[in-house]
Amino acid sequence: MPDERTMTFIDIILAIILPPLGVFLKFGLEVEFWICLVLTLFGWLPGIIYAVYAITK
Repeated sequence: MPDERTMTFIDIILAIILPPLGVFLKFGLEVEFWICLVLTLFGWLPGIIYAVYAITK
């Protein structure tokens, strides 16, 4: 069974590739996902920045 650090690393890699996916796997359909989705629609970089922030906070 992977530990929490491994899962966080995988979530961050997914957040870089597709930001809403990484946030969705961590939080589900919570507010964080929708914020990340909107930011990603405005631009890929803002989505990545928010996704990494949300996952690591």
